This record gives sequence, structure tokens and C-alpha cells, in this order.
Amino acid sequence: MFTKLVLFIFFGFSPSILAQFYEDQRCRCVCPSQSTFLNKTVKGSDRKLYIAFVPPNKCTCDAVILPLVTDEIRQNAQIFCPRCDCTYESRNTTIIMVVVIMILCVLMLLSAYFIFLSILGPLAVDRKLSVHIINDEAQRPLMHDDSD
Repeated sequence: MFTKLVLFIFFGFSPSILAQFYEDQRCRCVCPSQSTFLNKTVKGSDRKLYIAFVPPNKCTCDAVILPLVTDEIRQNAQIFCPRCDCTYESRNTTIIMVVVIMILCVLMLLSAYFIFLSILGPLAVDRKLSVHIINDEAQRPLMHDDSD
């Protein structure tokens, strides 16, 4: 019964775990917001983040941002694009996943140690009290009072 439960949990959650992998490379562009760019009277530094999964050579304003913005901004691309900062980022999600698993293992180990001490603690206190009581009874005949 236990093995069936473990197999169900493993195979039941493994597709959902595998479906949560993210892209390791991305193009990240930070540009002025469209409302700030179009409305010249608004003073502000509103920025908008655009993320796309494109090859490194396509990480430009033309390939990432212009297909997503309005026609009015596309017509003024020479003014809008220099204000954008596009960078290609690469990360290793395998290392991140290994570190998270190690942290979870340490937390589980500390939890097991806490449970072990919670069970062992009362037993150690009871043993210490019983030794103290035995010692008191052993010393009583030595301090016998002859006043009777």
C-alpha cells in the first residue's frame, strides 16, 4: 500500500514539476512607458519591462518591442528605441533548482532533529528526576534524628 502511494505521488507530480521549467535565456528590455512617451506634457520616469525569448542577435528594440507597441510609437521608432535598454540574460535554472533542493533537505533535517529532541527531551527530564529522588532516599538514613 505504501509503495503504491509513493509511486502515485512521484508519477502524479512529476509532469507538473517538469512543466514548470522556465527559459534559461531571455531578452530583457526596459523602455519608457507608452503614455509617458506619447504625452509630452507628462513629466515622469515611468518605465515598462518587456521580456522576450529570442536569440541574442535579435535582442533589439526593433525585434522585441516594436511588434508589441502601437503604430504611433512604431512611426517614432528612431526617437523611442534609443531610450530603451535591451540586455540578453542567461541563467542556469539547474543550479538554482539544486540549491533549493539542498535548502529543503537542510530544513527537513532540522525538523527531524527537532522532533527527535521533542521526543527525547521529556524522557531525559524524567530520568534526571528519578535519579534525584533515589539519591534523596539514600541520604535520609545517614541523617537520622535521635530526638524521639
